[in-house]
Amino acid sequence: MSLPVDMEQDGAVAREDADSTLMYRIERPVYNETSIRSQLLSRKNNSTTFRERLANHFRCSSARAKAVALSSLPILTWLPSYPVKQYLFSDVVSGLSTAVVQLPQGLAYAMLAAVPPVYGLYSSFYPVLLYTFFGTSRHISVGTFAVISLMIGGVALREAPDSMFPLLPANASNVSAVVDTEARDARRVQVAVMLTTLVGIIQFVFGLLRFGFVAIYLTEPLVRGFTTAAAVHVFISQIKYLLGVKTQRFSGPLAIIYSAKAVFTDITSTNVVSLILGLVCIIVLYFVKDMNERFKKKLPIPIPGEIIIVMVSTGVSYGLSLSADHKVDVVGYIPSGLLPPAAPDFSLLPNLITDSFAVAIVGFSMDISLAKTFALKHGYSVDGNQELIALGLCNFISSFFQTFAISCSMSRSLVQESTGGKTQIAGLLASLMVLLVVVAVGFVFQPLPQTALAAIIMVNLLGMFKQFRDIPNLWRTTKIELVIWLVAFIASVLLGLDFGLLVAIVFAILTVIYRTQSSKSAVLGYVPGTGLYCDVDEYEEAVEYEGIKIFHCNSSIYFANSDLYVNTLKEKTGVNPENLQAARKARKKQEKANDNQNAQLRICVKEEHRNVPSGDSRAETNTEEVVYLKSPSTVHSIVLDWTPVSFVDSVGAKAIKQVIKQYAAVDVQVVIAACSRVVLADLDTLQFFTGVMTTDMVFPTVHDAVLHCTSPRPAAAPANELT
Repeated sequence: MSLPVDMEQDGAVAREDADSTLMYRIERPVYNETSIRSQLLSRKNNSTTFRERLANHFRCSSARAKAVALSSLPILTWLPSYPVKQYLFSDVVSGLSTAVVQLPQGLAYAMLAAVPPVYGLYSSFYPVLLYTFFGTSRHISVGTFAVISLMIGGVALREAPDSMFPLLPANASNVSAVVDTEARDARRVQVAVMLTTLVGIIQFVFGLLRFGFVAIYLTEPLVRGFTTAAAVHVFISQIKYLLGVKTQRFSGPLAIIYSAKAVFTDITSTNVVSLILGLVCIIVLYFVKDMNERFKKKLPIPIPGEIIIVMVSTGVSYGLSLSADHKVDVVGYIPSGLLPPAAPDFSLLPNLITDSFAVAIVGFSMDISLAKTFALKHGYSVDGNQELIALGLCNFISSFFQTFAISCSMSRSLVQESTGGKTQIAGLLASLMVLLVVVAVGFVFQPLPQTALAAIIMVNLLGMFKQFRDIPNLWRTTKIELVIWLVAFIASVLLGLDFGLLVAIVFAILTVIYRTQSSKSAVLGYVPGTGLYCDVDEYEEAVEYEGIKIFHCNSSIYFANSDLYVNTLKEKTGVNPENLQAARKARKKQEKANDNQNAQLRICVKEEHRNVPSGDSRAETNTEEVVYLKSPSTVHSIVLDWTPVSFVDSVGAKAIKQVIKQYAAVDVQVVIAACSRVVLADLDTLQFFTGVMTTDMVFPTVHDAVLHCTSPRPAAAPANELT
């Protein structure tokens, strides 16, 4: 095995023996930060001025223009090389399969958003068309999504409740008011559209500012707990449609309790025909989905259960006149064609800002989590920032055509991917199928019973309810993430999805602070013959050096835990400067008292010698000196292992500086080991190395630090082994 010449000259040798075991040997001086800076490392001279860097950033070239175009329109990266013979048939089959799911879901989720069903079809066309050009994922199906629709519905109910639209009967004999549903629905559409516009702006701006990283704050347990709570909200909201009961729809904290109470209070007015039809739809759809899951490897495409339910229930409703004869609620009038573009009602903006942030973040988190899952499975990458821009454009532009906010649907994405979809051509074909329905055959779905749509929604929630299985798994693996899951679920169920999400995020951030405040610390010992240092309480082979304590704590040092770090250091090492100072004072006081006592004894002895005759045995009496106190500590050095420290702020630096001075006052030297170059740069900026604090006390490894601490005491037994 040949080695570079300069490596051999530096003394670093790696050889393979007969057993092919790599051996590592190195012989070099002990380095501290001062010697490293003066002998080994020198910073590169960066002569580029700020003006030059700014000019380079905004300099335009053909290569940069091409890169910007490709990143802004990801379709340009794969469409020119699209293999028609290999991909087109799969994309067509996948697009048709996705369309038969997207159509009924669009109608159903419009009910969750508290807008007429046709707006769900609009939201299943425009955004999907735009995502084909701007999205980076090739497999997710964007459009209406239950959680987002429910959040929009809660805002629409709050801003346009039934009580705002009273309508007196024409005969005026009954003074009780009824609801002007036409005016109410128009207002709720305005609220949903304005909310969607704001969501699009927020997502687009976040994408331009490269804020794709915000998804990391929505940890997986938080998202799964939140979506499970959303599934509970959606399920409760659909019970009244299943039963055919007309109750008020609630929003805000405890809305789920009020909704359940209202339904079960009025359960005696259940429409039996609606209930029977809904239960039959649930059973059939569940059976179809179970068959699709069991025989997914044998079926060329999944059985389109949703579209079968929609077509059959629509035919039954029309043939038996369920709406007229049995008072079964149906979808009702669906206008043909697309609406002309119109500006949102910006007077609603002040009331919707907070809600728009919640919808924007949840929508993006759903999108990016599924997009990354499919990208990892199929071997390509997705750009979180571009996904934000894509969702922002989909929501913002589409809102001018009367749509509500969208994200990606887990159930439709699984259909699109499992039926062989290769690219977003499948999503484009699905949107064109929805367009065909809106333009030409929308009237066919007017007799569709709402109980059938409720059945579709309920069965599609099964995947989310399976997330309750997370609880025992998290109990066995990580209790903190279990608590995050439960807090996200309980808060979202009781406080509503908007406040629940806020509470969950705040709690998740608090757990990060808790983890830094409850970080694990240890005293390290040397493993003979290895150069490794391990926890002496955990490993029998780890041995401490006499007079040296090596302190390790797996956290950074900043304002939230600097006091805890210092206190743990004193506790784990068993060396407390305050106690040593007190012991030293007590020792000096005792020494003084002993000196006085010894002086008095000498005087007494002299007096006794004068008074005792010569030759008396008492003259031979030995006087005993008082024994002095020994040094209260045998530790002369403490090594701070900063291997896990990723940053130190000004408060942390001051705390470390102060404790080093405290130890120096009791003749215990403190050195720092394994500090990264980034943290060293931060310490330089914080002017840490001033006064008695120098770079001589910083060492590149724990081994260097220990060698330094043992060098003044060559008689120490472990010193020979170290060298």
